Amino acid sequence: MCASSPVLNQSGPTEFVFRVFTTVPELQVLLFVLFLILYLVILCGNTAIIWVVCTHSSLHTPMYFFLSNLSLEICYTTVVVPLMLSNIFGAQKPIPLAGCGAQMFFFVTLGSTDCFLLAVMAYDRYVAIRHPLHYTLIMTRKLCVQMVGCAVGLASLLSLQLTILIFTLPFCGHRREINHFLCDVPPVLRLACADIRVHQAVLYAVGSLVLTVPFLLISVSYALIGSAILRIRSAAGRRRAFSTCSSHLAVVLLQYGCCSLVYLRPRSSTSEDEDRQIALIYTFVTPLLNPLIYTLRNKDVKGALKNAFVSKAASDNT
Repeated sequence: MCASSPVLNQSGPTEFVFRVFTTVPELQVLLFVLFLILYLVILCGNTAIIWVVCTHSSLHTPMYFFLSNLSLEICYTTVVVPLMLSNIFGAQKPIPLAGCGAQMFFFVTLGSTDCFLLAVMAYDRYVAIRHPLHYTLIMTRKLCVQMVGCAVGLASLLSLQLTILIFTLPFCGHRREINHFLCDVPPVLRLACADIRVHQAVLYAVGSLVLTVPFLLISVSYALIGSAILRIRSAAGRRRAFSTCSSHLAVVLLQYGCCSLVYLRPRSSTSEDEDRQIALIYTFVTPLLNPLIYTLRNKDVKGALKNAFVSKAASDNT
């Protein structure tokens, strides 16, 4: 149960520290620079998508409205990366119990919102391809806002309940080390000084609702989309229809695949080090790929960005 080391028997409020990536100074510098560059690229890329969608009337459509909301995962990354960067150098820096709980709440909320938004975007593509003549009548601005609001509301509710449930557990000792770079649910649960079987079951239930249910909805949507694409007579039409969906599908597979390995895999087959490595993918790679995939493969966004830069350069020269 509770360890008896001097560190864990200190009095005072419970604090957590994160396990360091490495103690080699040269590697610390390399990791800091790498993570900082990735973070800045994520910020710039996703901010550019939000800005171009908001400022160009040609992109005021449901698909780009959802894309701009998905790009708000800069908040999701910001919840994690600055604290992670501050812990790369020097001694382990403690985070109080309340701070750890706040980070967990916002991380789970924003991550769950992303998963729900990917399902909403799949429905949008389904309506666009299966019912193109009724698309504007079905996907109204009001419906789009309501779906985003429901995604955020449901994610916040699930995250709040899960966070409260976990932080009512006792944690032995004054300072506990989390084998991770953030206060994620599985590594914090492992530090509890109590029976966590019920909490583990709740985590699986929440994970299934956030990951499995939206993924099934996305799979059904794409099965129907695929059958509709195959009925398109012209090869050019099929390519165009497939192109509008392939970018979204690539992000879906990466996001759901990595998250499922962390949250839905049996505890007996999990490794804390593996979880930390996988978490790096959905913390950095997915938010980084979103702007790259959606801009490099999307003529409308590329055209709007090009026009914006040309207009900016022209106004600077006058």
